[in-house]
Amino acid sequence: MTSSTDFASLPLSPEQLRNLDELGYQEMRPIQALSLPPILEGKDVLGQAETGSGKTLAFGLGIMQIINPRFFGAQAIVLCPTRELADQVAKELRKLARALGNIKVLTLCGGQALRPQIESLQHGAHIIVGTPGRVLDLVREQHLNLSQVKVFVLDEADRMMDMGFFEDISEISQATPLRRQTLFFSATFPEHVMRISEGFQRDPVRVQASTEAVNLNIEQAFFITTPESRFKDCAQLLNHYRPTSTLAFCNTKAQCELLAESLNQNGIVALALHGDMDQRDREDVLVQFANRSCSVLVATDVAARGLDIEALDAVMNVEVSPNVETHIHRIGRTGRKGEKGLALSLVTEKEKYRAERIGKAIEQELEWLEIPSAKKTKPLTPPMRTICLRSGKKEKLRAGDILGALTKELGLPGAAVGKINIYDFVSFVAIQRDLAEDTITRLRQGTIKGRQILMRFMDT
Repeated sequence: MTSSTDFASLPLSPEQLRNLDELGYQEMRPIQALSLPPILEGKDVLGQAETGSGKTLAFGLGIMQIINPRFFGAQAIVLCPTRELADQVAKELRKLARALGNIKVLTLCGGQALRPQIESLQHGAHIIVGTPGRVLDLVREQHLNLSQVKVFVLDEADRMMDMGFFEDISEISQATPLRRQTLFFSATFPEHVMRISEGFQRDPVRVQASTEAVNLNIEQAFFITTPESRFKDCAQLLNHYRPTSTLAFCNTKAQCELLAESLNQNGIVALALHGDMDQRDREDVLVQFANRSCSVLVATDVAARGLDIEALDAVMNVEVSPNVETHIHRIGRTGRKGEKGLALSLVTEKEKYRAERIGKAIEQELEWLEIPSAKKTKPLTPPMRTICLRSGKKEKLRAGDILGALTKELGLPGAAVGKINIYDFVSFVAIQRDLAEDTITRLRQGTIKGRQILMRFMDT
């Protein structure tokens, strides 16, 4: 007998069930178990779930149920706040689409060349995943026809509203049929998101995955600080605990910039991430942090949403969040996949009530420690450096071409080469820090795929 968390309990095709099994999805996560039954019945759904909770699989399976592979027109559209989230969603949907055969999933985002997207649309696509601004441009120019859309999905709805996309989303919605299924997923349901839902959805089923308990693999420690010494104490904690990769949270964009500047002055390689950055700058920052060329990423909660970064050694709450759920979500980014995690929180006397509220909510006694005294230590240096190459997918450059040039031609050991990211016109490769200078010098003297490519370090 199948359980209610078993995918086999859902009205899915044998091909899709087999595909899910091959993809390693054994049983439904809470948001999937709650939202999939009404989604598969064709109902509108308003789902509350954090990034990383499995919501893409939930709306993705709903989309796959309605797709007609023989009709090469847009039958489903998913709007996301950022290009990286759109790329993640599209990747997941392509995996689910394997059960249906030749399904085309097209990403349409700003910060990328418009002409190739227009040409791709001329050949047709079943599923569109994109950011509101670019999708609306293509709708207005009549390159994108949404008149046959059966499912309209807003992913991270609250964040899109915070980013000022309401009018764009409304206009896109008007280009889709009135009789369609509308799925909203959001980490929070503030009043303005609820109002939008009322305007877009018909009697939505509201589901909410319960907040997960704090991961017991995470070691939490709280430290009393003052507003004046907060940044200095942050650097001291990093130099004491020495995590390779830390996500540090501030509550405002201004604090992010100031902290990143302060850490760099203290010899700690840090980059800031916030909502005022353009897409290209944001991508540059994320590439360097994800491939371990930057020790600390300083971010606001809104900017950090949608990030999926593996192997995060520590989370630091430079300012404690006033919201308990936000705190749990922040620290839940460390200590994943059975690894030990570390969460360090700086708290002023005035903010102490926030920490006490967290302790009460998670039913744990908080560990209060003294800020360790400053000691002379080696600089906290990231293990890698990132080389940016002025060539990408459009010139048919592949990750294997870069890896081959580094390992076969230059003789670098495989362990010295980190992540390789290929975009339309640029590519990035992480190189072990002590070998990086020699590598870029030799790489410039040679060729990749038979031609010389301009390149530079990202941190210079």
